[in-house]
This record gives sequence, structure tokens and C-alpha cells, in this order.
Amino acid sequence: MAEEFDSEKEEKEEDQEPSFADLLESYEAGMTDDLQVGEKVRGKIISVGHDAVFVDTGTKVDGVVEREELLDEEENLPYAEGDEIELYVVSIDEHEIRLSRSVSGAGAVALLQDAFSGGIPVEGKVSATCKGGFNVAVAGRRAFCPISHIDVRYVETPEDYVGKSFDFLISQFEENGRNIVVSRKKLLQRAMEKEKKAFFAELKEGDVLQGRVTNIMPYGAFVELIPGVEGMIHISELSWSRLDAPGEAVKPDDTVTVKVLEVKPGKKKGQKKIGLSVKQVEADPWQTVEEQFKPGEKVSGRVTRCMNFGAFVEIAPGIEGLVHISEMSYLKRIVKPEDVVSKGETVTVVIKEIDIAGRRISLSLRDAEGDPWLEVNEKFAVGQVVDGTVEKKEKFGLFVSLAPGITGLLPKSKFSRAEKPAVLEGLKAGDSISVTVEEIHPQERKLTLAPGDVKEEGDWKNFKQPKSAAPMSDLAEKLQNAMKDKK
Repeated sequence: MAEEFDSEKEEKEEDQEPSFADLLESYEAGMTDDLQVGEKVRGKIISVGHDAVFVDTGTKVDGVVEREELLDEEENLPYAEGDEIELYVVSIDEHEIRLSRSVSGAGAVALLQDAFSGGIPVEGKVSATCKGGFNVAVAGRRAFCPISHIDVRYVETPEDYVGKSFDFLISQFEENGRNIVVSRKKLLQRAMEKEKKAFFAELKEGDVLQGRVTNIMPYGAFVELIPGVEGMIHISELSWSRLDAPGEAVKPDDTVTVKVLEVKPGKKKGQKKIGLSVKQVEADPWQTVEEQFKPGEKVSGRVTRCMNFGAFVEIAPGIEGLVHISEMSYLKRIVKPEDVVSKGETVTVVIKEIDIAGRRISLSLRDAEGDPWLEVNEKFAVGQVVDGTVEKKEKFGLFVSLAPGITGLLPKSKFSRAEKPAVLEGLKAGDSISVTVEEIHPQERKLTLAPGDVKEEGDWKNFKQPKSAAPMSDLAEKLQNAMKDKK
């Protein structure tokens, strides 16, 4: 029984052990399984021979490339043992891996046919422009490249490509190589797709990248992050300052630094929508407002927009304040902001109040110009006769402008003091008038007036200077003394 058991055990072990043929097949398969025809490999040069250069491909079989193919324009080999080089796999068998910079040089029709069948790039030189595209020399043969296939972008100046060498894919191979059509665009798109996959695998919100402005629309700007991948910056994200159009911040071909705000699937399969921001690369200017500005300071700014209730003024990039219509002038009554300022105009304003939490700043134009009422006691005195202009006529009297920003009221009840009250009754806005200053109240911004042509025997006998009035002028004092003398 023991012998039978041992015999069965040996048979099972023999069944589990691979045969020599299996091992050989497995070894040969592992020699090149990692590579495919048309694939680009990067390897280290392990030997430089008289006719060939041998490259470590990372598999058990070394790659070989014709030495002549690697020579530069001066027929020198710019490589040495240990240098790394990128080449395409042209063919594979159990003995060697044939490599090439591209299918060129030899010009064999068979190799071009293999390149067409296997999708292997070929090197070609653009020799001239022709109708609809370019003549391209490929391995000693003439090929045609449509103008739409020389690049992934629209070609404005075809002449720029003439005389230059590129890698192409053969898209059409007929009549034993007499009719060859090539495309560089397909090769570029293939590389772009590979790069896009790697890019999207790493891309995340918050990344800061550089890109090139490709197109400007009314609602924002498009930025190319890598070839074939664009993101969009909404106009509100172009600048902390208020913009009327994206073109105020960027121009086509500008290089910009952007922050990724969002990445989400697009309408088409595999497409991504990328939201970008220029302004968020920098800090929010409102974070330093209290360090830059203080209430009571006089600053300059640009009028960004006018509304019915006032005008907004940008006093620093991204920092706007409001000049309310009531803060526009001491000199006249403002009906609409455009009567005083216009969009784009630079003005001087005084900061009245800063509300960081509400991101609001109150500004004043009139305080920057100066309040004329602060000097009213220096310009006018009780009893002084002044020439003015009727500003407005009301049922209760006349508003009379004595100086820019200084208006007093001549009550209708005082018309009777004039030598010709009817004349006062007939005055209208814009007419000249002579008045006497009776009362001055700077804090209340009020002046009480009386007719300038007072009757000889009239109210002056009973006139008393208000306690709150300013000191009398010389003229008023002489008039008062004259009244006393008559008594």
C-alpha cells in the first residue's frame, strides 16, 4: 500500500511540473510581450557598433537601430554608450527588436506598407505647398498632406511649415507607394489624448496652473492648459475689479496664471468642463482694507458705474465704495449722478465709513471739495447787504443763492419791508436780487434774509439781533447807532 501511495504521489508531481517545451515557450513569450509594433520606447544605449546601435528595451531581447539613421547633418553620431534615446518599434521577432526614429532613410516600399498597416510614424520633410496642402518627402517618395492635417490648429500661414521635418502617419497607401497621403494631425491627436489622460488623472480643484488665452467671449475667456484641453474663466473671475468686458483684463495669446475652481463632466463622453479663476490666485483685497484706508482720508478713484441713487468709485483694485447722491455736492442740488460724474472719470473722494463685514465703503465727493458753510461766518455778517440770485420761488418765500453752496431764505412775510414789495412778488428763478442778512445758523445750514432796499421807517426800529447770530459788521453797527441818534 505504501509503495502504491508513493507511486501515485510521484505521478501527481510529474503532472504539475511544466515540460521543457512549456518553459521555452513561456520564456520566448516573456522576451517581448511588453512591447508592440508602433510603440515608442525609451532605452539606454548598451553598445555602438560599426553599422548598428544596440538599445536596452527593458525586455530580454535588445533593440537594434541602424547607426546611419541616428547620424546628424554633419554625419556624426551624437550618442554614446549610456545615453538614453527614444525610438519606435518597427518589428519584433524572437531574436531581435527592430527600432527606428521613424520609417525613413531606406525608402523600402515594404517598410512604408508596414508603417501604413501598423500605424507606425514615418519621418517626412515638407518640401513645398500645393493646392489643398503640402508635398512631403517620405523615404525618397513624394506624399501629400492636406492642409487640415498638418497641425491640430487652423493654419494661417502654410509657408511656415515648408522646409521642416515632422513625423507623420500614413493614412492612405495605394498603387505600390505611388499614391501616399500622410497626416501629422492624427499623430498629434494621439499624443494629445495620451497627455490628456495623464493630465486629467492628476487635475483637481485648487490647482494653480499656467495657460494661454485662446478665445474671448462676452461672458469670459477660454484658456488652453495643455494642447487640446481648455478651461473657461467667467468675466467675474478675471479680476477683483469690476469689468464691462473680458478684453479689459486679457487679450488672446496672453499667458495667465489660473486657479482651478471646478472640474465636472461635459456634454460629450470623456469631455471635461474646467472652471478657472485669475483673481483667486491672488488674495482678496478686502482682507487688507483696514490696513490701507481709514475714515476721513482723502483718496482718488475711478467711477465704475452710475446708478439712480449714486455712483460707485473704485479706490483700489477690487475695492469699490458708494458716493450717495446726497454726498455729491454742497454747491447744488443733484438730480442724477451723471450731472456731476461720468463712468471712467477719476475723482477725489473722502472716506466716510468702512463696513468690512458688509464689504461696503461710504464715500463723499462734496467733502473732498470742501463745505462752504464752514466759512460762512467769514464771508457774511448780520446786517450785511448782499447781491444774490433767486434760486427757487415758493409760496412761503424766495430761496436766494448768495455764493456757491450758500443759499438763504427770504420769507414772504418780509416782502413788506421792501420799498417796492410788488417787485419781489414778480421775481422768478434766475433773477438778481439785493438782500440783507438777518440771521446766520451755520450748524443748521440756514440763512434768514430780508429785502435789501428796506424802507427808511420800517422794521429796523424794532429789529433785534438774534442771540445766536454772529457779531455785527461795521455797516450793521453804524445803522444801529443811527437809529439810536434819531431817538
